[in-house]
Amino acid sequence: MAISFKTLTQKDRTQSRTLLHESIPITGTLVSGTYNLQSNLLREDNIKTFSHGMFQSVYDYPYASSSANHIFDISAGFSSSHTGSLSASAATNTVSQVAKKVNIYNQMAQVLCGYDTNSTVRPFDADGDLSGDGGIKHANAIFLNFSRLLVKDEIKKGSFSLELGTSSISNHTNQSLAPFIGVKTITDVGSLTSYKVNSPAGEYGILKENGTNLNVGLIYYQAGIAVLTSSVFNSGANNSVHTLMTTGAAAGDSAIGMLTGSTIDVFADAIRKRIKNVSFNNTTELNSSIFFCRANHDEFNYSSNPTYLTGSKIRVKAGTSGNEALNPPSAYVTSVGLYSPDNKLLAVAKLSEPLRKDPTNELTLRVRLDY
Repeated sequence: MAISFKTLTQKDRTQSRTLLHESIPITGTLVSGTYNLQSNLLREDNIKTFSHGMFQSVYDYPYASSSANHIFDISAGFSSSHTGSLSASAATNTVSQVAKKVNIYNQMAQVLCGYDTNSTVRPFDADGDLSGDGGIKHANAIFLNFSRLLVKDEIKKGSFSLELGTSSISNHTNQSLAPFIGVKTITDVGSLTSYKVNSPAGEYGILKENGTNLNVGLIYYQAGIAVLTSSVFNSGANNSVHTLMTTGAAAGDSAIGMLTGSTIDVFADAIRKRIKNVSFNNTTELNSSIFFCRANHDEFNYSSNPTYLTGSKIRVKAGTSGNEALNPPSAYVTSVGLYSPDNKLLAVAKLSEPLRKDPTNELTLRVRLDY
């Protein structure tokens, strides 16, 4: 094998950035209803809970299987500014996991919203305008934290859609269909051009009910987290405090339950059973360094391979004369190697077939290094 070297300059190098997208559909039957129920529990084999009880994880297959892939986590919480109203209603409602629910909310708000000038964690703002203290806040929130396996580098702006059943079970005779008699489609339509950039976690968009101008949540694209206000389950979706979260649902409405009167796991079970479909496009950012390896007419025409010489003279294949003008020297290019300044081999590119090189032609080989 013959090796020849040539120094590449900045003129021989450029960079490119390509965004690749995949469509990710998550059906409601996968989230709830496909797999067998775990023994003595009302949740399926693909739902994993933890002893801390702060969130539950959804898998695409029974989670104990080696084939299972993590899809997303579900959790919920409320702002500490509303714990005063909880104690006032504690006489008629059993308050459960208050500290954990406040901690969940504060942790998510700290990461996604950051701090204000008083070093206080910002609450989730309905319209993303943090310029003042006013405006509607999502004080009670449901969190869907999607797996990096699905999100990749980020969720594509304007592609998120969530179909969520919001009907009250107690108001319908058909209990199996009741949650989906009233379905709201929640999207980030318009976020492709109007997304926000004032989050420490990156870019995010406003989630709205389809066909309305109601802000019902936020979608953080790089973090892969959807934040839904609990108000999505009533007609006043912009209410900062929702009665289903603080005082519980109507009697017998097990699909909604209470965030304060039940554990996070039980509340997450109720939310899962109301998810009809989730879909979005993920994004993979592919960065490339492109090197133009140029072989001019008077370069790379000879080989240092021992078979290239006969009797210390250049041997030209199929040559019948010693006249170099009639039989110009030639070589065949098969590989291109990229070396560091200290002559260390970094990458090798192979050609699909050998290319003839002689003084009568020139070659420009485009080598792309992806990372």
